[in-house]
Formats: sequence, structure tokens, C-alpha cells
Amino acid sequence: MSFLSELSRQYIDGEWLTGDGEWDIIDFNPRNGEKLCSITVATAGEVDSAYRAAERAQPEWAGARPGERRAVLEKAARLLDERHEETAELVVEELGVSRALAGHEVHATGRLLRAAAGQTREAVAEFLPSLGDGRENRVYRLPVGVVGVIGACDFPLAVTARVVAPALALGNAVVVKPHQSAPIAGGTLVARIFEEAGLPAGLLNVLITDSAEIGDSFIEHPVPKVISFTGSDRVGRHVAAVAAGLFKRTVLELTGGSALVVLADADLGQAVHAAVHGRARFHARHGEAAGRILVDRSVEAEFTRRFTEAVSALPAGDQRDQEDAARPYAPEPFDGEDEAVRIVNDSPHALNGAVHTADAERGVRFARRIPRGLFHVNGPVERHDPAETHDGGTGFGAGGLDGPAAMDAFTTRKWISVQHGRTVFPF
Repeated sequence: MSFLSELSRQYIDGEWLTGDGEWDIIDFNPRNGEKLCSITVATAGEVDSAYRAAERAQPEWAGARPGERRAVLEKAARLLDERHEETAELVVEELGVSRALAGHEVHATGRLLRAAAGQTREAVAEFLPSLGDGRENRVYRLPVGVVGVIGACDFPLAVTARVVAPALALGNAVVVKPHQSAPIAGGTLVARIFEEAGLPAGLLNVLITDSAEIGDSFIEHPVPKVISFTGSDRVGRHVAAVAAGLFKRTVLELTGGSALVVLADADLGQAVHAAVHGRARFHARHGEAAGRILVDRSVEAEFTRRFTEAVSALPAGDQRDQEDAARPYAPEPFDGEDEAVRIVNDSPHALNGAVHTADAERGVRFARRIPRGLFHVNGPVERHDPAETHDGGTGFGAGGLDGPAAMDAFTTRKWISVQHGRTVFPF
């Protein structure tokens, strides 16, 4: 892919630069070991340059009319649509996933960009009542300033866009450090799309580097007010600890798992389709895959028979083909709804989940007993909508990235009271 060489550099203040580090990150195709490109790592000095560029550019962007920000995001979405096949091919090469999965990621990213475009009009003032005579209270939503983003190795394009798009829509600037195994899809490709969409220089910067080179400087730098991280809970705890010591806000989506629950009265045909889809679509590699399939013991034998037949019928082979292949998996049996709830809640992290039952309201009651993550009734575990929001799959207050949660993550509340008429003082 000829444009890989153009994207295998740092992107700082609107310039494509060779890193100043003393060693290279090698980007390769995990499916066949083919080297795609090498990228000289960014140094702590370049971390500072990127954050300072973002800091300079952000005030003017925050003061721009919402329509200006919306136009950039909408154009970025159109560009992604126009280059769907080319972008999907890059994702296939860099991640070694199937074409079907890559196409799904590109499509999902376009939806995220369009959803964020709509958020440009949402940061409005609230007018609240006051106990004082002649006084009104206003609460304005202001951008936090600069957001630091540490990207993921799974679904890197969509995960990065999921943070970058709403952060930009709400008037912030962003610095991205993509995962080492996905520096292009999760970093510089996003920068190129926004560059061509007309995003002013400095508002989005991408640093391809490693903690061995920069330490904690990406988190500790004084400019970013919010640090977003997607990845393992071990690293997430470290990010949270460092950021908390500096009074920075964090948005974390950590290692999780998704459970699909089949109650005794479920439509087994539909439940089997959802289970196979939840395993095969992501090759059981992604946190949203159906990592646990729980089936009421009274229907376990029949469900297992149908599930085994369905999995056996799936084609297997080169993941570049459109078809996916599921890994063999034995459902986990349970006795009654209470035990199912206990098993689901036994996991410390949960991204998504689903429950299948003939009674939708029973499904809702079941879902309400699961305190973490998105939960779907009579659907697949990984159904996702940019309007949805959830807690990042953790039990310790990570915060989500979609829907209203993006507003909470990337803006601050500015409280202003206005006195109309003369204030009467007690003395």
C-alpha cells in the first residue's frame, strides 16, 4: 500500500515529521509476518511539542461556530465513505483480521463521526431557578481544553475515532498515542482523514512511541486535562493512579468480557444465531465478543446440539476472506435465573451482555440486575449505537464515551449567576 510510507511518521501541529527517537517501531502484518513500515519513535520532547501545539490551537476552535466544527466532522465521514475499500484493506493488513470485520469497523467509524457532528450543537447553557429575588443561574458547557488519548489494539480505528470525534466536536484539541501494533489504523490514518477534511493545524496530533522512550510524560504533561485510555485493566490502573495524583480526569475502557444468557423460555433458534454471531464475528478476540455463553440447564442439551451444528457449518480459512470462523466453545449451564445473575456478576469487568427470553419485560428485569456495561434483550451481545452510553465495563467508575457521557467527559460546567435589579444586602 503506497500511502503507508506517508502515514508512518509523527503528526505534530499539522506537519508530518520523522521522530527524534533512537529506535524504530516495526509495523507488521500479524497474519503473515510481513513488514509494513518502520516508524522512528517520538521522544518526550515531541510529546511536549504536540501538547503545546494543541494548547495554542484549541481556544480559536472552541470559539468557532458549531456549524464550522460540524462541517469538518461531516466531511471526515464522507471521506471515509469514499475510501471505504482502501481503508478496510489497510485494517486487514495491519491487524490481520478478516475483510468482513475490517469493513464493519470502517462502517462503524463513519457512524461515530456523524454522531459526533450532531454533538456540536449540544453544548448549550442551562437556565436554573434561584431562591434569590431577581437572580437567575446559568450553567454553560465549556471544552476541557486538551485531551490525551492512549489507543487500543482491538478495533483501533473506531476506538480512536470514538474519543477524537466527540472531543473535537465539543471544542477540544487532541493528542493521540496509538497502540504500537496499530499505529496507522489507530493514529495517523485518523489524522490524515481530518487533515483532508479541513481540521486546522494543531487540533489533532499523533505520536507513535513507547513508554520505554517517554515514560509517563504523556499522562503527566501539564497541558491535557483529560486522559482517555482503552486497554488492559493493569495498565488502566496505572494510568488512573498517575492521572489522579495530578487531578486529571480519566475516561477508561478496560479489559472486559461479554456474557450471553439463554433463559429456559428463550427462542433457541434466535439465541443460537446470536451466540454464533457473537463468537464468530470478532473471532472471539474482541472484548465485545460473547466470551461466556450461559444456558439454563433445562434447555442446555438442545441449545448445545444446535449451537455445535451451526458452528460446524461455518467456513474456516484465511481471515482475509469475507467469511469468519468461530472458535469451539462449550456453553456454561446454570440452574435458574438467580444463579445466572450471580455468574454474570462474578466477572470484575463487563463490557456488554445479552439475555434471551420469551418475555421481554423479564429480560429487562434481568438486565437491571447486572450493574455494569450495556445489556441487550433478545439481541447479540455486541450491538452498539453511538447514542448509547455505559460505564466502560469496570466496577470503579471509569466513565463511558458515547451519548451523554461524551459531554460529561469532554466539557466542564461553568456556573454563572446573574442579578437583575439591585441586590438587597443584610448589612
